[in-house]
Amino acid sequence: MIQQPGNRSNNLIGLVVLGLLLVFGAVYVYGRVFSEDTPGDYQVRKGNYRLEDGQYEQAIEEFEGAIDKNPGHVGAHLGLALTRIQTGELDVALAEIDATLTLDPELAAAHANRGIILDRLGRHAEALGEYRRALELDPKLAKGPGYLWRFLRNVDEKPPTIKDRAEYLEAELAKPLDEQLLQLPEEDEKQRMYKVN
Repeated sequence: MIQQPGNRSNNLIGLVVLGLLLVFGAVYVYGRVFSEDTPGDYQVRKGNYRLEDGQYEQAIEEFEGAIDKNPGHVGAHLGLALTRIQTGELDVALAEIDATLTLDPELAAAHANRGIILDRLGRHAEALGEYRRALELDPKLAKGPGYLWRFLRNVDEKPPTIKDRAEYLEAELAKPLDEQLLQLPEEDEKQRMYKVN
């Protein structure tokens, strides 16, 4: 079969366009996934994936690697604190949250997580203060996770938010000491962590 000259030029143009799309796509993916605006960003992204997958030791390695690379990386300290919450190392988590807040005192997510840690440590009045501060800094935290987050994680019920917990604590702390019910372990475990986007 003999090809017409016009078909060859159309094929060549199609190949050039396809090649350019592949090059631009590769540059875009590299820029979004492998590049770092701040030293340690790539390891923090990897650490967050490991944390979400329940691979806590690997998450710790990634976050600590990011901190070695950049001791002032707020996301690395926050990620390390969240991982320590998941592993039940609440005192270590509290120290990491404090380090995060030293770096960024206005980070609402850090205040929310500090409240969760203090709550689990039985320091409920302090936790209430942290929840209030987080909501003051970022009122959107009161909404909690949306449908898409719940769908992707196969969560039927919307987990309690820090606003829900703050209201509960406030009501319980107003009662006489012998009537207070400040911990509901089954419900408290449903509370989600707060990350920075």
